[in-house]
Amino acid sequence: MTLQCISPVDGSVYATRDILSRDAADAAVGRAKSAQPAWAARPLSERIALVQAGVAAIGAMNDTIVPELAWQMGRPIRYGGEFGGFNERASYMASIAQDALAPIEIEDSDAFRRVIKRVPHGVVLVVAPWNYPYMTAINTVAPALIAGNAVMLKHASQTPLVGERLAAAFHSVGIPEDVFQNVFLDHQTTSDLIADRAFGFVNFTGSVGGGQAIERAAAGTFTGIGLELGGKDPGYVMDDANLDAAVDTLLDGAMFNSGQCCCGIERIYVHESLFDAFVQKAVAIVNGYKLGNPLDAETTLGPMAHVRFADEVRAQTAEAIADGAVAHIDPADFPEDGGAYLMPQILTNVTHDMRVMREESFGPVVGIMSVKDDAEAIRLMNDSAFGLTASLWTNDTARAEAIADQVDTGTVFMNRADYLDPALCWTGCKDTGRGGGLSVIGYHNLTRPKSYHLKKV
Repeated sequence: MTLQCISPVDGSVYATRDILSRDAADAAVGRAKSAQPAWAARPLSERIALVQAGVAAIGAMNDTIVPELAWQMGRPIRYGGEFGGFNERASYMASIAQDALAPIEIEDSDAFRRVIKRVPHGVVLVVAPWNYPYMTAINTVAPALIAGNAVMLKHASQTPLVGERLAAAFHSVGIPEDVFQNVFLDHQTTSDLIADRAFGFVNFTGSVGGGQAIERAAAGTFTGIGLELGGKDPGYVMDDANLDAAVDTLLDGAMFNSGQCCCGIERIYVHESLFDAFVQKAVAIVNGYKLGNPLDAETTLGPMAHVRFADEVRAQTAEAIADGAVAHIDPADFPEDGGAYLMPQILTNVTHDMRVMREESFGPVVGIMSVKDDAEAIRLMNDSAFGLTASLWTNDTARAEAIADQVDTGTVFMNRADYLDPALCWTGCKDTGRGGGLSVIGYHNLTRPKSYHLKKV
């Protein structure tokens, strides 16, 4: 069997790769399990240095990686790829590793040595998505390797070259080939491996349905899992907000990467006193975008990664308009072919009865609603099956924190959006999933505590 990457640029087959048979997958797991103890036995400082060298090797490939990403998932080359965030996240996790993984010393006396150590799970499976294929992968790959785990990376079929690049970079600096493996697996083989306890931990970033499949496969195995799934992240602009900053940031959060961001802004609530001005400024920003070939340096909005993703956004938008939503962007200004290239859209007169305000869109459309006060905004922000981030806009930190305490999300931002701070735990609630990546907590999830109670005689 093979997988195909259909390029959103022109619909061509950009890459094909053979999928591992179950026997070949079992052999790969066996090699990882055999190689892991020796890797974990290396000094922590050595593992950190090797991962940092591998990250630098990816940076050296960036001029090649950027157009590859455009061909695979459609992001315009003008934005320069992902190495900035990729390097920031890996570097931060390297910088805290010594403290995060340090044993907790309870007693070391003439009578007893009592200590809690953090030990690796063994083999960690990372199932990574296509939308930010390098940054989402490194969130787990770097700390998992640093903590002493072997890692098997299964990347999305839309971005098959990413795993190969990571493997080439890490192997080139001396990370053993069996310690980090890029593998091409189908869904059934992946589920079967999980069910057969091939892995000590599984981290999955993707759809709610995919996360449910991972949970079902792991049921009864007691395998640790981390799941970052769907989102419908809100922004709330209060009456005292810096309007220009709020519009610029929230619209960028809604439209960047053609709206294909895990923590992108999908719905915006604006205090009634600022609503008209906010919408006017938002429309002006979006009308300044250029939809086109992502390999063109002038393009600011590329195609969505696949035609079926664009079709889902078209359907949600059309349904909303049929139900009374007002569209503010003229299709004549953004000619498209009905394929992966999708025009941006701003909708008002929307309600939570519409799918576009309730289900994940993951595309360049955003609904904007007027609210009268904080209580209404909180109610609407929480009226969602998802809970990844929320973005609050105000000059009053105490007010923002009080609202944040009442919003059901994994992260709350004030006066920023669509950013992942590696010092903070990346987590979600409700249908967004479970677990936590990055920060000290990320290391705790990628290891297990082991207690030593040593009586001296």
